Amino acid sequence: MNFEDLHLSIEYVIVAMAAVILYLLYYVYTKDADYSRNIRSVASVVEDLNRELFYLKKELKEAESVMQKAPSRMSDEEIYQEIERSVYDMVHPLSIALKQIQENIDAIETEIESRMAQLESGVKQIAIPTSIHGNDDEKIISLYKQGVSIETISKELHISKPEVEFVLKINKIK
Repeated sequence: MNFEDLHLSIEYVIVAMAAVILYLLYYVYTKDADYSRNIRSVASVVEDLNRELFYLKKELKEAESVMQKAPSRMSDEEIYQEIERSVYDMVHPLSIALKQIQENIDAIETEIESRMAQLESGVKQIAIPTSIHGNDDEKIISLYKQGVSIETISKELHISKPEVEFVLKINKIK
């Protein structure tokens, strides 16, 4: 082997080594780009998680401050007042409706009393049939007590049978 062959072999080895080094550099560069992309993705996710964690901590602090300000347990008086308010809210509409019904009933009673008074005054104004002669009532009673029949009294005094019966009823004889 001569020097030129050796030199050529070395050149091939150097070129092969350079090719391997270039390949390694390309491989490292592409892997580095992939890793950078992955790291940026992970960094973005971590940043979102940190932001969410910050908001959750803030909400937790606000909730704790509200809970510290609010009493942990309602007193018996507060419970009683709350129940009273609830019952009032449920019963109040019923109470209003009952008052309205009572007012309607009172109005109806007033109307009925007014009509009854009108009827009574109307009945009082109806004239009781009087006999043709002023003392027919006494004659009817006298004849009936003597045993004369209602039909005979009616014919004799020239008045209707119902009128004779009416006079006897008013005087509580029949």
